[in-house]
Amino acid sequence: MKPSRSSLMYAALALLIGCSGCGGMYAGSLLGGSWGAAAGVAAGTGTLLLCARITISLCDLRTKALLERIVVGDGKVEATADAVLRGITLYEAAVFPLTDQGASITERQARRTIAYHLAAHDDLPASVRVAAAAALEAIDHGRDTHRRRAAVRALNQAVRE
Repeated sequence: MKPSRSSLMYAALALLIGCSGCGGMYAGSLLGGSWGAAAGVAAGTGTLLLCARITISLCDLRTKALLERIVVGDGKVEATADAVLRGITLYEAAVFPLTDQGASITERQARRTIAYHLAAHDDLPASVRVAAAAALEAIDHGRDTHRRRAAVRALNQAVRE
């Protein structure tokens, strides 16, 4: 049975404190006077710095273990899928603005380019890619509001799944 990494770090911390304390006491008794005091201070400072480093490493290990228990699935893929949904809805809002002075041609082209780049990302699951392609096609090729809204709703559902 292999001990966990945090158990090894605790053992190293205890061993380090014990060894440096004994080393400082030995140097102090052997050298005596100001040299002994300097050796004790150096050993104490070294021990304190190494203990701080080990404590930071232990906190990092515990944080990673906690996050591994909490996070389900791949966070990068989920974030990319959310970005695709946001990009396509922003593109839809630019193409079909609520006001007459809604978005310029340049803004529409920029949002279209971003939406297409996001939809072509390699990390996306196939279901999100297909739904994104259908939504982009519905936005590009027509003014059928029901078809467009259904395609964006299907993309939203694919991202949530």
